[in-house]
Amino acid sequence: MMAELPVDQVRTLLAVVDEGTFDAAAAVLHLTPSAVSQRVKALEQRTGRVLLVRSKPVRPTESGEVIVRFARQLARIERDAWSELGASADGEPTRVSIAVNADSLATWFLPALTRVPDAPPLRFELHREDEEHTATLLREGLVMAAVTSSPDAVAGCSVRPLGRMRYVAAASPDFVARHLGGPLGDALAKAPVVTFDRRDTYQDRFVRELGNGSGGASPARHAIPTSEGFVEAVTLGLGWGMVPEVQAGALLRAGHLVQLAPERPVDIPLYWQQWKLDSPALAAVAEAVTSAGTQALRGYEMQPSPSASAASWAAALSRSISSAVG
Repeated sequence: MMAELPVDQVRTLLAVVDEGTFDAAAAVLHLTPSAVSQRVKALEQRTGRVLLVRSKPVRPTESGEVIVRFARQLARIERDAWSELGASADGEPTRVSIAVNADSLATWFLPALTRVPDAPPLRFELHREDEEHTATLLREGLVMAAVTSSPDAVAGCSVRPLGRMRYVAAASPDFVARHLGGPLGDALAKAPVVTFDRRDTYQDRFVRELGNGSGGASPARHAIPTSEGFVEAVTLGLGWGMVPEVQAGALLRAGHLVQLAPERPVDIPLYWQQWKLDSPALAAVAEAVTSAGTQALRGYEMQPSPSASAASWAAALSRSISSAVG
């Protein structure tokens, strides 16, 4: 039989990860640093794995992430039990940590949270991250739910489809007149471009599809790390960019933006992933988010099978865009 994981040792490991050092964890737990170190070593001996990288700040190993996630889930179950007993474990609303991409956060996600019932009382802690990387926060145990572009469930999590967020290539009329003469693919490969950050590849993908897989967007690029700022930068003519359809609509109708390739939108599938816990708080949030996603996002007829990998879905998306280009 497998050995049990002592709760005090598990909670000590979580404190060390959250606080960053053994000394800081000791202060929070009202223990000596030596006692904290002994508990962590005992847990490592019990599991037969190295759980922490002793750096500053400390960070969990891959095995340590499993224990950290378990510790957070254990705390979640304890808080839910207190709530069902008519009291909160710490006298405060229950914290629900969620990773969400910037474009969802700027458009439909916050209104979704207003649909969550007032009882039990919750407080949301949102972590903004690219939709291709929000699942990493789930895997590391930093959040209990996430809006992600991956249909592949993180270990210990369930997945629900939300819908598709559509992006359109857009620029200001003045920018089009100054930079986009000639074939669109060639012009976009040279024209200034707006990106969200260095990990934003949507613009490069779009240009590669126009060029049948070669090249990418221009190296003359502006990084604007907020969804609202990104749209404003494109509208002001700093560069062209892939703008969420829901944000571009009014600007296109008013003539402040021009859609560069109306027949070639890019649809990004979004999913809701959360811990597999019988938690009333998580269930209430999941219901509100999936309901709002169904209404705010485009339909899910392009949904891949649950067993499809993120890579195969990306390939299918690429083929669909290539067909449109052709």
